Amino acid sequence: AGIGGTLVNAALCGAIALAVIIGLKVTISGPTFAAVLTIIGFGFFGKTPLNIIPIIAGVFLAARYAGKQVQEYLIIALFGTALGPIVSFVLFEFALSAAVAIPLAVLIGLLSGFLLPPLAFSILNFHQGYNLYNMGMTCGFFALFAASFFRASGHTFSTSMAWYGGNALLPVLLVPVLSLLLIITAFSGGVKKAFTALREITGLPGRLPSDFMDMASIDGALLNSGLLGLAGSIYLLAIGADFSGPVIGGLLTVMGFGAFGTHVKNSWPVVLGVVGGTLLFGWELSSPGPVLAALFGTTLAPVAGQFGIIPGIIAGVIHIVMVMQTGAWQGGINLYNNGFAGGLTAALLVALIQWRNANRKDF
Repeated sequence: AGIGGTLVNAALCGAIALAVIIGLKVTISGPTFAAVLTIIGFGFFGKTPLNIIPIIAGVFLAARYAGKQVQEYLIIALFGTALGPIVSFVLFEFALSAAVAIPLAVLIGLLSGFLLPPLAFSILNFHQGYNLYNMGMTCGFFALFAASFFRASGHTFSTSMAWYGGNALLPVLLVPVLSLLLIITAFSGGVKKAFTALREITGLPGRLPSDFMDMASIDGALLNSGLLGLAGSIYLLAIGADFSGPVIGGLLTVMGFGAFGTHVKNSWPVVLGVVGGTLLFGWELSSPGPVLAALFGTTLAPVAGQFGIIPGIIAGVIHIVMVMQTGAWQGGINLYNNGFAGGLTAALLVALIQWRNANRKDF
């Protein structure tokens, strides 16, 4: 759709998320900061104002049904927009008349959002908080069933991929400039104060829920976010990756979770594992799958933060293998494919580690 149109779309998606947060009088925190940047990021690939609103509304309907305040389900609603493609899918890919397609797409979006809260709470226990993208696992689980029903109805999912490989300067500079702005903002309260808070953050494992703004400070979280954005950009330039929509979305997501579980200390072992797995199995570091796995694979940062460098590297190796397969299972309905693969990886690895630690006296 072009760079300009994509920027407008991403901005509108972010504006909707902020409007919901402000309208509900919820303060900006680590989780809401992560959610807004993630939604903006996926505004570069997959999310539109059209397809995220029914999902958000569906989650809020579930809150009302359960007798809860909608604020309690806000994070689920925002991250649940990973299922936005299911709305667009019904709206545009079934060759239905507008009179049928529009209400049907809205209805399926509402239903999808409505079913997310009970799944999200259950799946959090599945990986025990060691997968930061819990809604990625949740939406992936839901998408397996949705895609199966669509296939049963005779639909074949397209395997074509659109990937920007241009050399425009704006996509390359976007995240580094934003990262520097965050760092400058963090330093506005004092450079020493910001680095002291950053030191506190890097001492945390990052397991969900870890709100760095609350556990350390806003300045420390913004500094951490900016440094992650710069580190990710440098890595991409070093391997010669394209700054496509998904890549920019990945960088913004990593930056968002710089306030909610990810920091340089707990993320580099996972990235190293992804790089090692990529080379081991003969893939190119700069190809789409491994690039996105290196960025979004930081969803497993708490594994390294809690259990150490070696488990973090192993998590990265397993993750790259899994994520290269799981996308096809869901038919592309779940945008957070790395979150789904990360949840499976975390559940496997953490169970083995905990079993070993509980019985190591016998070895």
